[in-house]
Amino acid sequence: MSQKPLIVHQELVETKILLIRGLNVMMDKDLAKLYGVETKILIQAVKRNIKRFPKDFMFPLTDQEVAILRSQFVTSRWGGLRYNPHAFTEQGVAMLSSVLNSERAIQVNIQIIRTFTKLRQLMATHEGLRRKIEEMEKKYDHQFKIIFDAIKQLLEPPKQEPKKRIGF
Repeated sequence: MSQKPLIVHQELVETKILLIRGLNVMMDKDLAKLYGVETKILIQAVKRNIKRFPKDFMFPLTDQEVAILRSQFVTSRWGGLRYNPHAFTEQGVAMLSSVLNSERAIQVNIQIIRTFTKLRQLMATHEGLRRKIEEMEKKYDHQFKIIFDAIKQLLEPPKQEPKKRIGF
């Protein structure tokens, strides 16, 4: 009996990519879920192969970063973590494929790397478009300033206002 191929949707992976320290990363718990293993198993595999994971591939979050993440997701937990979560950069995720050898890990890794690549391409396209608009703005009269300002506003990422605390 053949196994059904694993499908990991790109949209799901995209929601798991976070921006921390100016880097696109994925958290250990999210990667573990995608790979179908417990977080502690993933971290054990990494620790057994720690030379493969320099600080630009993987790093533990600081207490302050953990607090910020928790406040963003507004989740409460019973109990607590024994260690701060680890963040994996695109290179760290690629390296995980060398320490996790299941068929599922291979398929998940392929989709994650594709998603990181798509994200990088989108960011490059966005930056290229911004430069072209700025060049056009210099070239044309001030009569188009309103149009260029509106386009720039559309290109700006939305500003996140601090969330108001709910409760008493």
